[in-house]
Amino acid sequence: MTIPYPYLPAGRSIEYVRLENPWMAAARDFAKENNTIRHVGAAVIVKDGAIIGRGSIGAGPHTNGCEREKHNVPTGTGYELCAGCGYENHSEASAIRNAKESGADTKGADLYLWGHWWCCEPCWSTMIDAGIKSVYLLEGSEKLFNKSDPDNVIGHQFE
Repeated sequence: MTIPYPYLPAGRSIEYVRLENPWMAAARDFAKENNTIRHVGAAVIVKDGAIIGRGSIGAGPHTNGCEREKHNVPTGTGYELCAGCGYENHSEASAIRNAKESGADTKGADLYLWGHWWCCEPCWSTMIDAGIKSVYLLEGSEKLFNKSDPDNVIGHQFE
């Protein structure tokens, strides 16, 4: 099956893992513990068998909710409407920043992303610049976390 991602850079791919994968489970747990908005997401960066960075889009500037959600803005658009949704606050960028702030080298690391079914262009650029080797999403995420799919789990993804 080919998934029609809104964006995927040339030469890059997305891998899929089940929730039983310990790194995906760690991303899910981090999302559950660190989000304040309905469409939650989190990333963990793994290198040499250890988590070296964590990031979540729902923490921080979303203390009063998400303006994009309040106005039902389509996925991948309107990031300028909400400070917490700005590219620099996406899960991928937050995890990379967290890793670098702790002195970790992200070159050759893997990123596991919970709560998304694709990565936007600025996040891909940030991951490529940071030397992220592989990006992993949850198996079935193209339906589970896609707002336009009638079977999505957004809003009840931890049940």
